Amino acid sequence: MKRLELELDLDKSLTNFTLIDFSNNRFNGRIPEALGELHALLVLNLSHNRLNDTLPPSLANMAALESLDLSSNKLGGRIPSELTKLTFLEVLNLSQNNFFGTIPVGHQFNTFDIDSYAGNLGLYGFPLSKKCGSEEERKPPTPKLVEDEDSAIPFIWELVMMGYGCGVVLGLSTGYIVFTTGRPWWLVRMVERDWQRNFTRWARRIGRKRN
Repeated sequence: MKRLELELDLDKSLTNFTLIDFSNNRFNGRIPEALGELHALLVLNLSHNRLNDTLPPSLANMAALESLDLSSNKLGGRIPSELTKLTFLEVLNLSQNNFFGTIPVGHQFNTFDIDSYAGNLGLYGFPLSKKCGSEEERKPPTPKLVEDEDSAIPFIWELVMMGYGCGVVLGLSTGYIVFTTGRPWWLVRMVERDWQRNFTRWARRIGRKRN
């Protein structure tokens, strides 16, 4: 029963997150549809990883989202038209992926420039100068090759969020100790760096066992 209550509390706390930044890691796999349940999220940054497959349309359920950065991954397929429902979206970066097809239009998507889509050779339509052309142009581009593939970390949503939640608790606990004891803030930064390094190593080991 305690374990079930813990899981429910964790799920409830995730829905209150307003910023998630997992950039510059080695996560691979597809983006989980469960991300769409984070309705309070304002900023999502998964850039510079090795995420692949298509974008889940459920991302459109993050109605409050203002910034979405998925650049420098191996994502592909068509950009879901459902994302045009993100009417508060001010920053979009899908560059350096393998997307193809027509760029959705409407609402905030009418405000993004070509930098949002750079490096996706199969995309066409506004704001790109490339228009809908021949069938040859519509074929998906050859996926980009990424070196050191064996060292990638599977993007296991439950695992990543568990570590993220633990990091939040660790940061708050350390901050409380510093506040009450007057110890220097360099201690906080040192502990947070050590936690992030150890979590990354742990995630890699778990990923190898699952494979």
